[in-house]
Amino acid sequence: MTTPRIYLPGNTHVGDIRTLDRENRHYLKSVLRMKTGDPLRLFNGTGMEYEALIRILETDGATVEITGQRVLPARTLSVTLAQGLSKADKMDFIVQKATELGADRIIPFPAARSVPRLTPDRAETKTARWGKIAVEAARKCGRDGVPVISEIMSFEDMLEEPGGTALKLILWEEETETDLREIMHAGQYRDVRDFHVIVGPEGGLTGEEVERAVDRGFISVSLGNRVLKVETAALAILSILEYERGAARGKGGRSQQT
Repeated sequence: MTTPRIYLPGNTHVGDIRTLDRENRHYLKSVLRMKTGDPLRLFNGTGMEYEALIRILETDGATVEITGQRVLPARTLSVTLAQGLSKADKMDFIVQKATELGADRIIPFPAARSVPRLTPDRAETKTARWGKIAVEAARKCGRDGVPVISEIMSFEDMLEEPGGTALKLILWEEETETDLREIMHAGQYRDVRDFHVIVGPEGGLTGEEVERAVDRGFISVSLGNRVLKVETAALAILSILEYERGAARGKGGRSQQT
């Protein structure tokens, strides 16, 4: 049986006694039916994974003792996904799968063709929900880190986010001259490990939005002749980047269907 794994942020050292929050306590006690003395693994997004034993697991409290630690392999790829706001179920799905596929940061933004128009309160609620989805996805897929879910940004603010070393790409179904494969294998980009990728919402991006991005240094790329659904497009480009530059190229990696 695979040892259960939970996310427990904060500084952790061997020998520490850590108190679990209500959600983790419920998960271990009521969902997994674990007991005092059972082993589990913890991660906190710092590149470490910890072995632990349950010391107390009661309805009104739970603690674990850290018994070991190991350094996880360093990640060689950095990907920010700027995702045009899409319908609720699609955004939840994209956040979940983008976490599994290695996105380090997800920036939601309202595009011209975005259907959702969120009030500040709704935007805060949605961002918190996406953060929980990312934590759960990271726990299940074995990631050592959880992607940062940024607050919802305007299109203009999102364009200003990439750092100086990032290769800035905007996925556009109407692009006819440059495809992603061409960029990935171009000599000047062959060693790039930092990407900032924009994917539009349902209905795609407008020509004006693409022009504004290109004016800020983004390269407009396509994934081929097919018009993909928004969730397919986001996962396709993340999968390609992970395969070309990330852990999928390394030996000894693990891939499991769940």
